[in-house]
Amino acid sequence: MAEASDLAPIGAVTRTQVGREATEPMREDIRLLGTILGLTVREQSGDEVFDLVERARVESFRVRRSEIDRAELAELFDGIDIHQAIPVIRAFTHFALLANVAEDIHRERRRAVHVNAGAAPQDSTLAATYLKLDAARLDSASVADALTGALVSPVITAHPTETRRRTVFDTQHRITELMRLRLHGLSRTEAGRDIDNELRRHILTLWQTALIRLSRLKIQDEIAVGLRYYRAAFFEVIPSINAEVRAALRRRWPDTPLLTEPILRPGSWIGGDRDGNPNVTAEVVHLATDSAASTAISYYFEQLVALEQELSLSARLVSVSPELTALAEQGGETARADEPYRRAVRVIHARLTATATQILDDLPEHGLDLGLSPYVSPQELLADLDVVDTSLRTHGSSVLADDRLSAFREAVHVFGFHLSGLDMRQNSEIHEEVVSELLAWAGVHADYRSLPEPERVEILVAELRTRRPLVSAGAELSELARKELDIVTAAARAVATYGPGAVPNYIISMCQSVSDMLEAAILLKEAGLLDASRPRPFCPVGIVPLFETIDDLRHGSDILEAALKLPLYRALVSSRGESQEVMLGYSDSNKDGGYLAANWALYRAELDLVESARKTGIRLRLFHGRGGTVGRGGGPSYDAILAQPPGAVSGSLRITEQGEVIAAKYAEPRTAHRNLETLLAATLESTLLDVEGLGEIATAAYEVLDDLAERAQRAYRDLVHETPGFVEYFKASTPVSEIGALNIGSRPTSRKPTTSIADLRAIPWVLAWSQSRVMLPGWYGTGTAFEQWISDGDGRLEVLQRLYVQWPFFRTVLSNMAQVLAKSDMGLAARYAELVEDKDLRHRVFDKIVAEHDRTIAMHQLITGHEDLLADNPALARSVFNRFPYLEPLNHLQVELLRRYRSGDQAELVQRGILLTMSGLATALRNSG
Repeated sequence: MAEASDLAPIGAVTRTQVGREATEPMREDIRLLGTILGLTVREQSGDEVFDLVERARVESFRVRRSEIDRAELAELFDGIDIHQAIPVIRAFTHFALLANVAEDIHRERRRAVHVNAGAAPQDSTLAATYLKLDAARLDSASVADALTGALVSPVITAHPTETRRRTVFDTQHRITELMRLRLHGLSRTEAGRDIDNELRRHILTLWQTALIRLSRLKIQDEIAVGLRYYRAAFFEVIPSINAEVRAALRRRWPDTPLLTEPILRPGSWIGGDRDGNPNVTAEVVHLATDSAASTAISYYFEQLVALEQELSLSARLVSVSPELTALAEQGGETARADEPYRRAVRVIHARLTATATQILDDLPEHGLDLGLSPYVSPQELLADLDVVDTSLRTHGSSVLADDRLSAFREAVHVFGFHLSGLDMRQNSEIHEEVVSELLAWAGVHADYRSLPEPERVEILVAELRTRRPLVSAGAELSELARKELDIVTAAARAVATYGPGAVPNYIISMCQSVSDMLEAAILLKEAGLLDASRPRPFCPVGIVPLFETIDDLRHGSDILEAALKLPLYRALVSSRGESQEVMLGYSDSNKDGGYLAANWALYRAELDLVESARKTGIRLRLFHGRGGTVGRGGGPSYDAILAQPPGAVSGSLRITEQGEVIAAKYAEPRTAHRNLETLLAATLESTLLDVEGLGEIATAAYEVLDDLAERAQRAYRDLVHETPGFVEYFKASTPVSEIGALNIGSRPTSRKPTTSIADLRAIPWVLAWSQSRVMLPGWYGTGTAFEQWISDGDGRLEVLQRLYVQWPFFRTVLSNMAQVLAKSDMGLAARYAELVEDKDLRHRVFDKIVAEHDRTIAMHQLITGHEDLLADNPALARSVFNRFPYLEPLNHLQVELLRRYRSGDQAELVQRGILLTMSGLATALRNSG
């Protein structure tokens, strides 16, 4: 087997040398946490393990300073006893986790310094956005039109790439809270406990808690985990942000009733996304929707109990409105006769209890039975709360109304009885198979799948116009068809039970034709959700095409326009306020054509869809299927939204939130507020201001990117799809085959039981390249495209340099790519390449990767003028500088254990060690897929 030196890795990327004074507090925090962890390791695992950890740490820093060769560090772990390897892996994983805490605290520290210095609000805050809107002097009519139907919706997805267990996450959160107290100069907690001792206690708990699950997550677990974020942050933060934004905009344009509906409304895919997930059933859909509704109503019960305690106002001391008196008397209670507000709140509580009894499987705690009728809708509940609010405000108690009651009313307005919208999603191939079976059973057509597209559309439209269903309850159907119908029927029951917000959308994965959209409509009709037989066709569930591959993105606008030319489908869109949602897939487009080609295909698709919306007179809402990593559309949300083409946001934005990104953004109120504020700020700016900045050169700029994207895709496809043996190289040089054993989600790693790259899910594709430190999905092909294009004519470099300065999209593409390149390491990647036994294959693929990596860094420096990849991202620069030497041992240990495992040593501890290194690297890199 070749040595690493045979593969000639390139030198290390230059790193930003951040100012010591600004970052010294963070280094102090890292030293404190690292010291406590070190003492814990020594106490729990002994001096021998501690000494090995320390030696590895010191040697890793020597590698960074080029004092020793990387191979010398790797030798430290050659043949290591697995009983020693496990605690070493755990030590470096825990350090990465604690370094995350220190970095997060440092960001808070820097923000506080900025605010205390009296500096202007920073970009991505609502305060900064309001200043920009003020400067633009927008008229109320244009603002009102732009914000009609406004919606910002982070959608928690069924892609749980979060590798940490919940118990580990909770302990990390407690450590964060303790470090936050230290940040404010405190030495003791509110309970009088010594903070440093508490840190020792929690780090010991962390050390003694298993990092990885012994069994794979079930979808029921995923549903429960997704709902925890409401208790953790959403109930507190979302209503307050909605109220803040509405008030701020109405102050600026008081003659217009802006945002009559909450702009910020969360969504979910967990329990409704069955694309490639056989575990989603009708029972799961019911569990997801019932659990969500129960979470909302349980929270409402708690608020009503608290309101009853707080609103102790006596009728002997205050006056109340006649409406309040009438509401209070509905309860028929004689006690507390002089406390009308308390009696009114009890009436509301009792009616909501009757509602919960009617719609939920189990009644939450704090129910109150007074024999009253249930609420038919959340609007009825809001009407009663409004009676209480109006009485308080008109009788000198506005301060009371502005407190818990105001927040509660906002919560009911946004969460209703359903909590969040559960999207349905399924692959178009499944729809085609099921609808073909239904049509055959009903005698409509024996072989629908053999028909050309025009005939398919004709049959489907005719069938949608009829009143009768295709099948009856006793129809003899395949297991697949029965399951799909049962699932959609469960969605229909959820809509009927919890309201139309319970299931707002039906998403068609791999949508490639109008018939793909109409097949979903047929299933909705069979479940009783879609009725096109009446004069005004209606369906409470939006039909959402998802365009994923680069070709599908290119043809997406044509498909949409063709659908809208059908009178029946256009009528359905009209019944939904002329609103049509389209989802764009970032992951599969990247896997299909590479980073630059995918990003440009998405931009072009948005431009085309915006033009289609203009021509057809619909309101377009785009749903961005982004992952946590740059290779799956990730990167800073604010920059990404501002980088959208003109007209692509238009007051509305839906965006998937996945995996470890969910915990990083929404685990506690402060960070949740900051991240939700960012989404809103960017949406308002993209909607109301000109942020593209290209002006008259837009057409020329688009032509440049057309050319670059085509070149980049050719280079990417040459490697991934046309290099002989590439799949074998990928499987051997990364831990992709072992990822299936990492119990991070309920779904298989592939859509189908094949070895095809096309069928592999994007999460393991990206995770595998991240683990091996190649990070290929976030940059490959871009360097070749730039180099070729620049060399084809004089002055072309200057063109790209101007675009970098002037165009947010281009700047964001390069910035995100630089972040990925900074996290990559070809020296470590060479160690993984050694796992490929075929030396010719190893060099054939790895040499291409190294050359393109070198080329891409050079092109980035040439275009941006930055010698340092992270010149525009000091926070990540700090992270790379302080943290990455601690990743080195994890990579070397992973390679050692992969080699051992693949050689036949499949002992349980060896497998566990591999999974621990995966978890540690994902934690340290702060992305996993």
